[in-house]
Amino acid sequence: MDTPRTGFAYLDDPGPVLAFAHRGGAYHPEIEGLENTLAAFRHAVDLGYDYLETDVHVTRDGVLLAFHDTVLDRVTDHRGEIAALTHAEVRRALVGGRESVPTLADLVDAFPEARFNIDLKSDGAVSALAELIAERELWDRVLVGSFSPRRTRRFRALTGGRVPTAATPAEIALFRFVPSARLAALLSPASAALQVPHRRGRITIATTGLIRRAHAVGRHVHVWTIDEAEEMHELLERGVDGLFTDRTDILKSVLVERDQWRDQGRETT
Repeated sequence: MDTPRTGFAYLDDPGPVLAFAHRGGAYHPEIEGLENTLAAFRHAVDLGYDYLETDVHVTRDGVLLAFHDTVLDRVTDHRGEIAALTHAEVRRALVGGRESVPTLADLVDAFPEARFNIDLKSDGAVSALAELIAERELWDRVLVGSFSPRRTRRFRALTGGRVPTAATPAEIALFRFVPSARLAALLSPASAALQVPHRRGRITIATTGLIRRAHAVGRHVHVWTIDEAEEMHELLERGVDGLFTDRTDILKSVLVERDQWRDQGRETT
């Protein structure tokens, strides 16, 4: 299947497959335990990744952080809910005992050539992200999604359609179960990409039919979070446009093997 043209530079740049470093490649053996840190993202960029996936929360004083959980407890040496803490308080926490929690502004400044796939993890992050995008003119450097339809709708309204967004769960269901691509698109006109799991229980979500219907109306299909080479090959054969992975080493090896790595001129070891 040919990759569709979406009208968004983020998705339409040359390259057969978008390879997303999920939280910077959270389970790469060299950086395990350092997810969503500058060190993790720098590691991914050094491998040749230019699409970086992260999540965002906002602190009590309105600072937008690149962090997955609602609390610090799992991955840092501090405890507490992000939304209840100031940025100064969060800065005292160390991920993996060594790395501070970065702001999203830190990331976009540190990696000016990179593009970011951003998951809105809290209601407060919606307006903060929209403001940062406008302030830094990041329109072509971000794709935004959320499991929350309310957050997605609000973000789309705040950014006026200038930023590509991922389909909500209900919009994905239309492409999975409605046989007409045109009808599915009419009922969900705002999304630029369907970002889906390979399977949900016994149901395969990333089917050939879903991919075909999405492509017919100019939508990408990206699948998360794939860490096994065999499954990567299976999905690439099916025609997906992007894969998220925690194992950036394995996905890169698979894409190089298939001659689908976006920049074959970069170091491949």
